[in-house]
Amino acid sequence: MALFLLAFLVVSCATPFLTRWLSTRVFYVISVLPFSAFAYTLTQTPTVLAGETITESIPWIPQLGVALSFRVDTLAWLLALIVTGIGGLVLVYCARYFSRDEPGLGRFAGLLLAFAGTMYGLVTADDIIVMFMFWEITSVLSYLLIGHYVDRKESRGAALQALLVTTFGGLAMLVGVVMISVQAGTTSLASIVDQELSSPATTAAIMLILVGALSKSAIVPFHFWLPAAMAAPTPVSAYLHAAAMVKAGIYLVGRLAPGYAETPGWREVLVVLGVWAMLVGAWRSLRQYDLKLVLAYGTVSQLGFLMVIVGFGGYDAALAGAALLLAHACYKAALFLVVGIVDHRAGTRDWRKLSGIGRQNRVLAGITLIAVASMAGIPPLFGFVAKEAVFSAFLHAAEDGDVWGWVALIGTAVGSVLTVAYSIRFFWGAFWTRPNTEPTKLHSDGWAILIAPGILAAVTVIFGFGASVIDRFLVPYAETMPGTGDYHLALWHGFEPALGISAVVVLLGVILFIRRKWVARLQDAVSPMMDSSRGYWFIVQLIDRLSARTTIFAQRGGLPQYLGTILVVYVLTLGVASSMNRTWPDSIRPWDYPEQVLIAAAIGIAAVMAGQAKQRMSAVLLVGTTGFGMVALFALHGAPDLALTQALVEMITLVVFVLVLRRLPTRIAQRNKPVKRLVRASIGVAVGVIMAVVAVIALGARQEESIGTEWPRLAVEGAHGMNIVNVVLVDIRAWDTMGEISVLVVVATGIASLLFVTGRAGAIPRLQGSKQQRRGRNRRRVIVDPLAPGAEASSNRMSWLLAGRTLARGHRSVLLEVLVRLLFHPAILVSVYLLFAGHNAPGGGFAGGLLAGLALVARYLAGGRYELAEAIPVDAGKILGTGLILAVGTAIGAMFFGGVALQSAYLEADVPILGHLSFGTSTIFDFGVYLVVVGLTLDILRSLGAEIDRQQEQADLSEEAQDDFSESEAAR
Repeated sequence: MALFLLAFLVVSCATPFLTRWLSTRVFYVISVLPFSAFAYTLTQTPTVLAGETITESIPWIPQLGVALSFRVDTLAWLLALIVTGIGGLVLVYCARYFSRDEPGLGRFAGLLLAFAGTMYGLVTADDIIVMFMFWEITSVLSYLLIGHYVDRKESRGAALQALLVTTFGGLAMLVGVVMISVQAGTTSLASIVDQELSSPATTAAIMLILVGALSKSAIVPFHFWLPAAMAAPTPVSAYLHAAAMVKAGIYLVGRLAPGYAETPGWREVLVVLGVWAMLVGAWRSLRQYDLKLVLAYGTVSQLGFLMVIVGFGGYDAALAGAALLLAHACYKAALFLVVGIVDHRAGTRDWRKLSGIGRQNRVLAGITLIAVASMAGIPPLFGFVAKEAVFSAFLHAAEDGDVWGWVALIGTAVGSVLTVAYSIRFFWGAFWTRPNTEPTKLHSDGWAILIAPGILAAVTVIFGFGASVIDRFLVPYAETMPGTGDYHLALWHGFEPALGISAVVVLLGVILFIRRKWVARLQDAVSPMMDSSRGYWFIVQLIDRLSARTTIFAQRGGLPQYLGTILVVYVLTLGVASSMNRTWPDSIRPWDYPEQVLIAAAIGIAAVMAGQAKQRMSAVLLVGTTGFGMVALFALHGAPDLALTQALVEMITLVVFVLVLRRLPTRIAQRNKPVKRLVRASIGVAVGVIMAVVAVIALGARQEESIGTEWPRLAVEGAHGMNIVNVVLVDIRAWDTMGEISVLVVVATGIASLLFVTGRAGAIPRLQGSKQQRRGRNRRRVIVDPLAPGAEASSNRMSWLLAGRTLARGHRSVLLEVLVRLLFHPAILVSVYLLFAGHNAPGGGFAGGLLAGLALVARYLAGGRYELAEAIPVDAGKILGTGLILAVGTAIGAMFFGGVALQSAYLEADVPILGHLSFGTSTIFDFGVYLVVVGLTLDILRSLGAEIDRQQEQADLSEEAQDDFSESEAAR
């Protein structure tokens, strides 16, 4: 199972690239994976049929008892077959549904395959924490799939709505998951169910988990996101909203029911909200004219039906719930796929504009009739078998004196009457011939698109006649429920009350459809007492208004007041906490050696002068002085690694400041003079004092021996390194480093997104020609940008830097160009040396990356934006991505060899001349850090440097063109 999940991940990431070559045929290729998982699940059938389970576990976080554990029993087996089988069919359907020019086709295919893999992981996961992770991933993927049409406002709004609602439920569920796993003392879902905990805390945990299940399965009052999600492409609706994602909540309730169906409030909540959802969804379905919305509200109704029966508890209800779960997945997925075909061929989903489709396409009409009849509960289809089982289960519970049995029976019977009515309405609206409407002209898209809905319709028929066989596969799940039962699935049970209820339901549903005009008038007369969608938008708008007012209050006065507010809150909170401290140190040592006092005085003077500086560049240099003071402190304290890294960081920071300040006025507060200077100074002093107090308290609060005393031994014995700082970064605390480089990637993306206002697709232009030209005789020929100053210079003369001649003569420095050319390659070599030597000597990936970045800075400052492209003609995003992939790949690589995440492995050998060498996977991780730092520097130079240069050049050209135009007009 774990290998299949890994395959889903890898193939999903590769799918966008495969789509470039295969176009829509990529869906056929990637459908092999879910079909393979389907076949693998079928091989587990004998074990499941015997009532046994298949388990698989990979240690993950042993300290918390969390493992990548998977378990397949009857319920997981059933859901795994549904999500993989229907997932594969939907992918095959997509190959004919989408055209070759569909925007974002590769992204969509990858996301849909990833969703199938995530659902497979969700239904087979035995660890409740891992299951919750898959749960939340489905929310994120559904957001991306629903919002596939990014240029449509309704798609973006529907995607955000679905994400917010399901994430809200997921947050509540997370609290419940943590609570119940703590009470059970395990994260194993099977163990939690077997323990059957009972306490007020357990009841609270179960109710919180139910909030997540109800929101995910679109049960009232969280139902409104599902109809809105119909803005997604039809394959998404057929899979996510009929067969997969919305089943997650039903699955979780079914998983917990054997152990917690008797929890106080369980049955009351599920029966009341489930019946309410069934009635609300069916009632609103009768008002729709869009075929997709008819099915959407019908899905809400059917999900309520499922929630009632799956959560009811008992042998009979569990068996009926499993059968209805299977039946619903087949007929509802088929119907959504049919809607997509009708929409494609007719160009509309509004049934008021459709006429005569049934006569023109009898095969499609036949498939739809089977699926609709199964949804309405017409024999001999499997939907009838499942619905009759549901009525029998509720009837038996009611006869045994269970009041909730009567509530569930009456509520679902009334809802089923409405189901029959909207089922007939759907078929009549899509395929009937209307006297006053011209026959709809259909466009042919081939017969292959009928394969998926045809198979699902055929399965509905086969399972109906083979109900007694299907019963054998579902009974093991029913047997996990407390108590016993004697009901079995069958197409014919004889004349019994459940059959009579089914007949009455169908008869009343037909009558309701015939009297549809009367029903429409009744619906127009009865206004909804409560609209959850309006409540959602009211809450969202309320939060928006509250956020706006809070922002105005906190940020009024511009950046100074904004920062002042933050710092005042900081001073007050930490000041109060510090005043309550009782662990002050016994003594304070002012300094270790006199140099500390001098360095501290220099830092303090520079900080005060920075606050008094009138010019921006002076302020930046003074702030840099404080940083280099820290370099001196690190060096004197015997931390060359920290000193080297801090010095490089200060240099890079200085360059970034210069790049930004060149577009700002030279003097600070040139127009608006500083106000409330005394208040600002007081806040600054208070922050400094509080920081000093916190430092003193922190140093005196230690009660246990520092873990740092063990680092020298761990560095040598565990990480094979002599440089403790580097070993800590890439081995002992590599998780922190991975988080930090992830932040760097986000920072680079954020900076670039602010500057590249029209997109980042275009690379910095190269001065040299094609690869063939560079390899030939003209390799050293410089092609000067005709728009650049100094373009009239001869291109046959050589420059120390290739792009030197693109700069104006007044901006060039021959001395700088010579120095940069002489020092660039040695600097790169030294940076590589720091990378590989950092495990045993000062250096490492971060320091090496900074030095390489400074070498790129020098090339840019000496030769301009064109020189930057000549120095490293690779997109910064690719460098950042490669570095992150190397780091993450190193993290998860050990897990495939039985280790834990980020566990290092080493290869040692005695090499002639070089002596004993040791190479570890941590070096690969450090190389990822190196690339991320280089990519970050390159992205900053491209954004704050080259892009600003380009925008300035365009602005200058526009001004020149405007001046020329004005002069010509004046001459006329």
